[in-house]
Amino acid sequence: MDHLAHGAESIAETPLLSTGFLVRAMAIVALLAALTVGISIGGRWFGASVSLAGNTDSTASVALTIGRDTLQLPENTLRFPSQRHGGTSERADLYLTWPQMQGYSKDSRQRFDDVAQSSDLIFLQITQSTMSRDMSGRMEPIYSHLVEGDPVPFANGMTLHRLRPDAGYADEVLLTAQRSGAPDYVVRCVLPSAPEMATSGDCQRDIKVGRDLSVLYRFSSRHLPDWDHIDAAIRHFVEARLMTRSATSP
Repeated sequence: MDHLAHGAESIAETPLLSTGFLVRAMAIVALLAALTVGISIGGRWFGASVSLAGNTDSTASVALTIGRDTLQLPENTLRFPSQRHGGTSERADLYLTWPQMQGYSKDSRQRFDDVAQSSDLIFLQITQSTMSRDMSGRMEPIYSHLVEGDPVPFANGMTLHRLRPDAGYADEVLLTAQRSGAPDYVVRCVLPSAPEMATSGDCQRDIKVGRDLSVLYRFSSRHLPDWDHIDAAIRHFVEARLMTRSATSP
């Protein structure tokens, strides 16, 4: 009996949690706490990087030479970080708010970060021209042979031309408008079936600027009523940033 009592007393005095177990448990708790802090800090950093998504609100000027032209462009207008360094480049990809014609900023971040609001952006790609004519100049020698049926009056002083199915332009149509003292305005668009289906790149057009630049720009069909203002604003934006503009031809 004494032996059994002593055994029971020993069992009763034995700690429920051994010292080794407590040490291991505290180490695990400390590790989890460190991971929690790391995730919190990393989450904030990752969240910030996702919200920027490669954008910058820096307005520092970058000099890019494309072909025979050099442009001074604000960093926040350039879409890709790799292009935010001065020097020779094959092209410059830009995005601008409409109608402000401004690059990324904290005040306008929703337009750049929210796809639902991206239709208020205009996208530009500036390259050295590889064709002698811009889109307006290609109307007569090229596009006029690719349309079918009679032209149809469209809104905002424009005329709609349907392209042949075998022309290679999928569901695009051609919209034209007469301009005083200038070749007809020409733009290709994929017109949405409903206004709410419009995207940020429904329409595209290219123009020649500077000595040897081709400026291809895309915009939402929602802004077709402003077609003439958009065209003039883009030309002015690029020409105003040409370092070689004094040597360009009129």
